[in-house]
Amino acid sequence: MRNFWIDTDTASDDAVAILMALRAADVNVLGISAVSGNIPVEKGARNARYTVELCGKKTPVYMGASRPLLREPVWAYFFHGEDGMGNMNYPEATLPVTEGNAVLAFIDAVRAHPGDITLVTLGPLTNIALAVRIAPDIAKKISMCYTMGGAAVTLGNVSPAAEFNIYVDPEAAGIVFHSGIPLMMVGWEHCRGEANLNDEEMAMVRSFKTPFADFALDCNATAIATNQKWLGEPGLSLPDPVTMAVALDPAICLHHGSCYVDVDTTSEVTRGMTVVDQLGVTNQPANIDVCWKINVARWKELLYQSLK
Repeated sequence: MRNFWIDTDTASDDAVAILMALRAADVNVLGISAVSGNIPVEKGARNARYTVELCGKKTPVYMGASRPLLREPVWAYFFHGEDGMGNMNYPEATLPVTEGNAVLAFIDAVRAHPGDITLVTLGPLTNIALAVRIAPDIAKKISMCYTMGGAAVTLGNVSPAAEFNIYVDPEAAGIVFHSGIPLMMVGWEHCRGEANLNDEEMAMVRSFKTPFADFALDCNATAIATNQKWLGEPGLSLPDPVTMAVALDPAICLHHGSCYVDVDTTSEVTRGMTVVDQLGVTNQPANIDVCWKINVARWKELLYQSLK
């Protein structure tokens, strides 16, 4: 069994990613830490608990940072709906929020499983930045971190330069990127184009007739409409599940390489931009493993298996 920890601002695509990990036969999710991002942290924790319960699990869900380190919160209601779940207004889970601070719980988990814990981050990196500032020793005890964040030499989705998770708390991203945690950046670009679920593929998912398949599509109803109308994509883009797929099956990342990556925290024009030194022109030591290309068919097959 592989030990995972998931850090998430649980909205609709996060929920599908969490479901994928919880339903993986060889993964033990030690804990889920909620963070402010797509929606306020209280809503994110509620959505995470609902997803855990749907999967028949009792994975602890902890409440984390309620705002970015230095900035005012930025929400993504326009993309995920007022509840973060396509305005489905799912009922309150019977599973309560686990007592204790998410950051401290994460530190304890890493120290209890040194070298044997995979971190998957699906939202702004506030919780993880706080953790490595409080306990810098944990950076080398995390076997691997897969981060849904950034855009490697490509377009942003919340500004021309930046992806949402990094934009919300760029200072936190900068801390984590330079913390020494072994980290693969799986950028927003990998959920675009052919990596979308198109209408035919969504119909196939619906034909599974499982609560997991229905949940994955229903909670993303707002995201599907916004993705098509606003970004001009062909269907449903799932950035967090793509990252989770890479964490579950690293071979899904077909091409990756170590680069020096920094995060812009000084300009409002390029706030949160992940500046990837692909050619090594800065002569800085590499700090991030950048995913450049994924196996789209393999990612989708892993998703389908999770939903059946």
